[in-house]
Amino acid sequence: MSEFSFTRVMAILSKEFTQLRRDRLTYAMILGIPVMQLLLFGYAINSDPHHLPTAVFVQDQGAFARSTLAALNNTSYFDITRVARSPAELDRLLARGDVQFAVTIPADFSKRVVRRDNPQILVEADASDPSSTGGALGSLAELPAAALSHDLLGAIAPPASAGQQPFQVVIHRRYNPENITAYNIVPGLLGVVLSLTLVMMTALGVTRERERGTMESLLATPVRPIEVMVGKLAPYVVVGLIQTVVILTLARGLFDVPMADSLAGWGALGVGVLLFIVGSLALGFLISTLARNQLQAMQMSFFYMMPNILLTGFAFPFRGMPAWAQAIGSALPVTYFLRIIRGALLKDQSFADMVPSLVAMGVFVCVVTGLAMARYRTTLD
Repeated sequence: MSEFSFTRVMAILSKEFTQLRRDRLTYAMILGIPVMQLLLFGYAINSDPHHLPTAVFVQDQGAFARSTLAALNNTSYFDITRVARSPAELDRLLARGDVQFAVTIPADFSKRVVRRDNPQILVEADASDPSSTGGALGSLAELPAAALSHDLLGAIAPPASAGQQPFQVVIHRRYNPENITAYNIVPGLLGVVLSLTLVMMTALGVTRERERGTMESLLATPVRPIEVMVGKLAPYVVVGLIQTVVILTLARGLFDVPMADSLAGWGALGVGVLLFIVGSLALGFLISTLARNQLQAMQMSFFYMMPNILLTGFAFPFRGMPAWAQAIGSALPVTYFLRIIRGALLKDQSFADMVPSLVAMGVFVCVVTGLAMARYRTTLD
């Protein structure tokens, strides 16, 4: 046996660097993934969101009510974006997810403040994601003392020794009053699991056939691209449906996650699940048309999964991210799927409440399917 040779080692080393340089996708992943992680964790992730959309229903138009709303806005946690005309409208805005908080000021608020009759205002929070409301609700402890400090002067000023607040803030956590994190995370896991498994299985499966040469036999037949796509993806639709049933069953049995109470909620959830499965499979097929081998397909699938976990509201509050991160998250189907499944299970939303998210997912399916068909080649070249 010949002695160890640094010359041969350097020759092999040179060959590997040459191969790495030719594999541009791998080279891009080596640089791109650390940069993306740095940017996302450094700029996009925020576990204490501010400027959360808030709707108000004000029945008292007095100065005390206006001062209370101004103090609420000055906390930087609440942005008053909607003014409701009725309790039903306020409830609808909160249930649809248009706002994070709903504030009600009763008609006799100012009169009871002057009489020191322990008035109350109601703050309802969409607590389906406990991490998005914790800081804001904590700031309400100082609201009664700060809101009317410049209004209660002279004869109506409260006695210094009384220690009584001008009013009370009653907090009502909707949809998850116990602040159980599993109610938010476990349903969201369905979207992450389906996205990860279906995209990767499809991308690797089609790329594997190309590497083994079995795609040549398929391409020699008069099969159209759409027929190839439907035939290859149909079995995985069944796999996705089985995964959905298993995860929802375990969510109910192990974590006691609430389920939809109405047939409309289950119907909307079923449509959302089907659209999401088809969209994920179409994306996997698109990745397979871009990747040259299974390694590249896996790398691209992993690169797609990172923003789906970080920028969709699964792990961190969606409204806590900057505008550019929310724009990226709004282009991902997991964002809308999370709204659908949490809306169906935790809020018992109607089909009409989910229409915007369902439409967005339908657009994603059409766009990705069109791109996959445009990228599909009837030859191996």
